[in-house]
Amino acid sequence: MRLSKFLARHGEASRRKSEGLIRSGRVKVNGIVVLEPQHIVIPGVDAVVLDSRTLAPDTTYVNIALYKPVGYISDLIDVRKRRVARELIDIGAKIFPVGRLDYNSEGLMIFTNDGDFANRVMHPRHGVEKEYYVKFKGALTGNEMLGMKKGVSIEGDVYRVKSIEYVGSSIKNTWYSVIIDEGKNRMIRKIGDAVNHPVLKLKRVRVGNLKLGDLRPGEYRLFNKSELLGVTQ
Repeated sequence: MRLSKFLARHGEASRRKSEGLIRSGRVKVNGIVVLEPQHIVIPGVDAVVLDSRTLAPDTTYVNIALYKPVGYISDLIDVRKRRVARELIDIGAKIFPVGRLDYNSEGLMIFTNDGDFANRVMHPRHGVEKEYYVKFKGALTGNEMLGMKKGVSIEGDVYRVKSIEYVGSSIKNTWYSVIIDEGKNRMIRKIGDAVNHPVLKLKRVRVGNLKLGDLRPGEYRLFNKSELLGVTQ
């Protein structure tokens, strides 16, 4: 088994983040620092140590769907001492967030200790959809909505949504359903700023087939990964 997959299987991080742990020199195999994520280890035979902690096999996976309120961050630790979403989940398992939902956004957030599952959800090649209800300042024109789907150039990169549909209006502003299948940081907010319709509110309501449903802010529930992926795993 590849070393990066071994770390992911043991709930240390997603496979991509596990690669970073390895390349930073924090992992030893049989007493020797290994810097190559593709290094092959044999579970139960090779001794794998992260920092000073030996990784014992852990095959009990936990998947949590949380309604993250506004005013919480996705990271497990915040140097600015803001509230972290993990504090809302009252279970002892070592879990980590799958992707991010920024401080001023709310809605569906996923935690797990299954690194392979996290990689399946986050990696762009799998194209897992994420749906948001977004309140933009003002109202978007048809050409602006089309431009969001074709792609908006921002800081040398192209940001595009998979779909955008009108939901409803307030007095001055407008709600839309926005679906994306890539995970660039704060991409919907950046697109809104680029087209002069800043995002006023943002709520994630779906990841893959997993919906926020009737969860209220701060509430969470366990779920099976087949609920999200739509296939039996």
